[in-house]
Amino acid sequence: MKSKFLLILLAAFAFSFTSCEDNKKKEEEKAQMEQEEAERQAEMEAEKERMEMESNSIAAKAMATDSLSTLVSALKNAELATTFTEDEGPFTVFAPTNSAFEKVDKATLDELMKSENKDRLAGVLKYHVVDKEITASDLSQMIEDGDGEVTFATMEGAELTAMMDGENIVLKDGNGNTATIIATDIEASNGMVHLIDGVVMKKAS
Repeated sequence: MKSKFLLILLAAFAFSFTSCEDNKKKEEEKAQMEQEEAERQAEMEAEKERMEMESNSIAAKAMATDSLSTLVSALKNAELATTFTEDEGPFTVFAPTNSAFEKVDKATLDELMKSENKDRLAGVLKYHVVDKEITASDLSQMIEDGDGEVTFATMEGAELTAMMDGENIVLKDGNGNTATIIATDIEASNGMVHLIDGVVMKKAS
C-alpha cells in the first residue's frame, strides 16, 4: 500500500515538475516572440523613416527640379548623389541652375564631367555646400552682423563669402566672381537648398 502511495506521489511530483518546466518554456518562447516582434516593428519604423528622408532629401528635391538637371548629372558623375540622399546632414547647398552651368566654358565643363575627373568635379560641387543648415534669414543676419559680408568654410574646405547687393544675397568665390541667390529656403529632410545663377569656384592653387 505504501509503495503504491509512493508511486502515486512520485508521479504527481513528476507531473507537477513537467508542468512547471512546460510553463517556463512557454513563457520564454512567448517573451522571445514578443522581442522578435518588437525588433521587427523597430526595423519597419526605421525603414519607413529612411524612405521618407530619402524621398525628401536634397538629392530628391534636385531630381524633381527641372532647372537642376545639370547639377543632378554632376552629382552622379562625382558619386555624390548618395551623400545628399542618405546622409542626415544637415547641409546647405547653393545649387547652380542649368543656366548657371551654361555660363561655364563648355570645354571646361565637359572635361570636369569625365569619369577620370570625378575628384575634381566633386571638389567643385563641395565648394557649393556648407556642413550646417543656413536659411536665407540666417544668412542675411550673418551678413548684417559681419558689417556687410560674412565668410564661411565650405565642405570642400575653401571659403566662400556672402554679401548683399540691394535686396539680393550674393556669393563671392575665391577668384572674386559672384553668383546671386535667386530662390531661397527649399527645405529638404537633410538640409536647405538655395538656387544660384552662377557656378562658384575656389581660387586656383
